[in-house]
Amino acid sequence: MKLYIGADHRGKNLENYLYQTLLKEGFDIEMSKIESNENDDYPDFAFDVCHKVIENKENVGILICGNGIGISIAANKVKGIRCARVTTIEDAFNAKNHNGANVIAFGGISNNDALNIVKNFLETPKVSETRHLRRIEKIIKYEQGEYNGL
Repeated sequence: MKLYIGADHRGKNLENYLYQTLLKEGFDIEMSKIESNENDDYPDFAFDVCHKVIENKENVGILICGNGIGISIAANKVKGIRCARVTTIEDAFNAKNHNGANVIAFGGISNNDALNIVKNFLETPKVSETRHLRRIEKIIKYEQGEYNGL
């Protein structure tokens, strides 16, 4: 599993903290190559990270902006991405274990909270319950233009 992380200027300090901490803990992690500055745009970071995540089913992404909302919206425009804005470790668990998220987004939280959320997300088992798998399959089929169950 490779972990990709990206943040606009409002999330850059948190991105640096998470990158350094997770790297020291032995995670295979790569930061977005998009340059961060006061005039950057969060969609660029979302698209950069998400295109790397979809290269391998085992890859996951972390996105950070002011509050996590805008960057998660942008991320979900990338085919194959299921990004959830999370604010708690419970959100992170449900995002991955119930909704099959391969990217999480947040912002405006402490370094410690962010680290706990990320670790929980990484340690959470993938979706295995039939009801959750069925729902995710509907999302995938809709994204591919194949779902006609409406």
